[in-house]
Amino acid sequence: MSGLAKPRVSVVTNETAGADAAAAGLRKILGDVSIEEADYVVALGGDGLMLQTLHLAMKQGTPVYGMNFGSVGFMMNDFSSADIIERLESAQRTKIYPLSMDVLDASGQSRTALALNEVSLFRSTHQAAKIQISVDDEIRLDELICDGILLSTPAGSTAYNLSAHGPILPIEAPLLALTPISPFRPRRWRGAILSNAARVRFVLREADKRPVSAVADNIEIKNVREVTVHEDRSHAVTLLFDPGKSLEERVLSEQFKF
Repeated sequence: MSGLAKPRVSVVTNETAGADAAAAGLRKILGDVSIEEADYVVALGGDGLMLQTLHLAMKQGTPVYGMNFGSVGFMMNDFSSADIIERLESAQRTKIYPLSMDVLDASGQSRTALALNEVSLFRSTHQAAKIQISVDDEIRLDELICDGILLSTPAGSTAYNLSAHGPILPIEAPLLALTPISPFRPRRWRGAILSNAARVRFVLREADKRPVSAVADNIEIKNVREVTVHEDRSHAVTLLFDPGKSLEERVLSEQFKF
């Protein structure tokens, strides 16, 4: 956008009192249009709202600028309504590609969902899951007994992946993190770092006895039999950050925290 034309902006919130009050002030400055019509989306909330908004903006490819009204706000900027148009137009851009999750469930139905952070498999009962793992059609781990496993994008590597003791990946790295969740056997396996061109297949063993759910960000599919995951370069989202506070810098800084 050039400075000669006022951009069309969609303002969304997490519907808390503070975010809604801030949104009312921003709408007086920016106006408000639908996400489908917008040049920019401004999201007022936390990382959960940002993730939801990115999924909504993905089809149009509309860049999203977040301001923190949540708890962590890792993907958000600090709130200020001052010079908001200039901030939008001078923001640093980070492009993220999602994972595509293809699932075969117990009924034989196939379903697909996209994940910007990670695809996760979780046991659904008290019994541990038994999962066979293949990478590019080659079995790499015949049986992992665990609470679950996740495959993370670089953007998602500082989220649940990090909590599960997975590695932090630089945003621009062409890599994915494969991280077990509470592995029981093999007990010392801590996961793998894979190329972003890899196609990872999970086959559930004893699936009737040991039911497992597959989750792509906030989309859950229960009683899965097979799950195949790969990076989808036909979709992308763009996050906006104030200069000097890029997502790349935040991820790098996270690696030196203790």
